[in-house]
Amino acid sequence: MSRTTESRRRAQRHGRRSEGLAAWWLRLKGYRILERDFRCPVGEIDLIARRGRTLAIVEVKARSALADAAAAISGRQRRRILAALGWYLQRRPQFAEARIRFDAVLIAPGRLPQHLAGCWEPTATG
Repeated sequence: MSRTTESRRRAQRHGRRSEGLAAWWLRLKGYRILERDFRCPVGEIDLIARRGRTLAIVEVKARSALADAAAAISGRQRRRILAALGWYLQRRPQFAEARIRFDAVLIAPGRLPQHLAGCWEPTATG
């Protein structure tokens, strides 16, 4: 196995663990996890969670420091998340009346996860 293949697998395992930790954290805050690692032809959403009428579209970022994790959500990622959300909502009409919110859960070693509710709003450029 090449180093790049092993490195990619290690990163994927770390990402799944981080998403699991984020899902656990959100459950403790009263959210119900509807989807984990939602993938479709136009993009991907790490977590889709619901609490009351709010549908939280959650990006999980794990870095060595929380500030680095917060800075890691790019405009390109936001556009792909938004496209994936459109795909998801077309197939889940029961959420047509839900209040959509874009959140992030930041993960850093030795720290509790940080949930940023409403951390970005969709714009024409993502």
